[in-house]
Amino acid sequence: MNTQELQPERVFYYFSEINKIPRPSKHEERMIEYLQQFGSKHNLETITDKAGNVLIRKPATTGMESKATIILQSHMDMVCDKLVDCNIDFMKDPISTYVDGEWLRAKGTTLGADDGIGCAIELAILASDDIEHGPIECLFTTDEETGLTGANNLSKDMLRGEMLINLDSEDEGLFYVSCAGGKTTTATWNITATESPDKGLFFLRATIKGLTGGHSGDDINKKRANAIKILTRFLYLEQQKMPLLLARFNSGKLHNAIPRDGEIVFAVPFSEKETVRADWNIYCAEVEEEFHVTEKSIAWHMESTDSCKLIPRHIGDNVIKALQAVHNGVFAVVQDNILGDITETSSNTASVTTTDEAITIVCSQRSSVMSNLTNMVNTVRAVFELAGADSITHSDGYPAWKMRKDSHLRNVAQQCYRELFNAEPKVIGIHAGLECGLFAERYPALDMLSIGPTMRGVHSPDERLHIPSVNKIWMLVTEILKKI
Repeated sequence: MNTQELQPERVFYYFSEINKIPRPSKHEERMIEYLQQFGSKHNLETITDKAGNVLIRKPATTGMESKATIILQSHMDMVCDKLVDCNIDFMKDPISTYVDGEWLRAKGTTLGADDGIGCAIELAILASDDIEHGPIECLFTTDEETGLTGANNLSKDMLRGEMLINLDSEDEGLFYVSCAGGKTTTATWNITATESPDKGLFFLRATIKGLTGGHSGDDINKKRANAIKILTRFLYLEQQKMPLLLARFNSGKLHNAIPRDGEIVFAVPFSEKETVRADWNIYCAEVEEEFHVTEKSIAWHMESTDSCKLIPRHIGDNVIKALQAVHNGVFAVVQDNILGDITETSSNTASVTTTDEAITIVCSQRSSVMSNLTNMVNTVRAVFELAGADSITHSDGYPAWKMRKDSHLRNVAQQCYRELFNAEPKVIGIHAGLECGLFAERYPALDMLSIGPTMRGVHSPDERLHIPSVNKIWMLVTEILKKI
């Protein structure tokens, strides 16, 4: 990437520097070291806490000393994903980027713009000598992508600022002022898979691929199909007609992603094999019609397969019933639609994994109302309890960030946006987790706003950054610093 061809040049210079540094979640050591060296080089107060979070303070420019302290914040880790034929070691190798029209992409990997571009904006401001601003604190957090660990372990006395701009959003022109809290529920059935002594069984393998999928927060309200639920529906229908034994059910990878593909292996009486195949063909056509708007590339497949170990009937039956019954999708929308008709509470059936010893289901719950988050978690848990799961556990979770009705930061940012671009930004809430929820928990008086340049395909090798939107965010942030 030739940073001199991209604007603002100083931001893309630091983004290219960041992308030379390996920084998978939970392995940000070299990024931490880079930030420490940066602070030392520019004679700026630099603090690193026990969680690896780095805070760099910059004094106000001359004449701006009486201004309120502004915190700029982004996370230093990135999701590391690549195409199958891409030869890269994310622990050692840099990210290779290229320009594709108005977009910046990576060669076969995630780009790391989430949230490397936020870090780059902060570094460019810290290194500048031509931007007017009051006192600034730049906070770089660790392990946002896999556990919000840095924000979750931030001390209550680290920050001095009264206002915080989070630079981890992905749509220029949208001002995020609230987010959902969340928890993850994991249910496990212990099994002893055994070879079937019944020679009169016929084994089938069925798969679904090509679903749209998406983020379990941002996309849960877009009526997309969930591979786990689609496969479960078929198993449940057949279970009502004939004796069915489950052998394997594997689908989904990440707790915060809507599963796009999946595989089931099951056995039925030999006399029922043609019935199952006919039912499958009818079922596929019905589901394609049901999701004809959101799922245009579904790939179905069913074939006979070799006999294999089976899950005990009573456990297999209960797992199928649990997956049929467990809530998936939007559970409630916000009651006071100040920000529009956005999702309040949801659950995503995220993954099913089968081994010879256990079958495990992971579901992710979100809500902007913490009492309804508890309700959603308990609703999911109750299904698994009724289905006889041997263990049910919950992650620690993270809190929601509620909209602040009277926000000086938001008002100034809106006015700056109007003056700069002769347009009105959209103030909105997001049904996903942001570190702002944890900051609000530790610093209740903090006035916050989340913004960022436009990105698409984040967390995948299709991740791309809209170059012109970076300049708009740069102009907006620097204008807010001057006007606040």
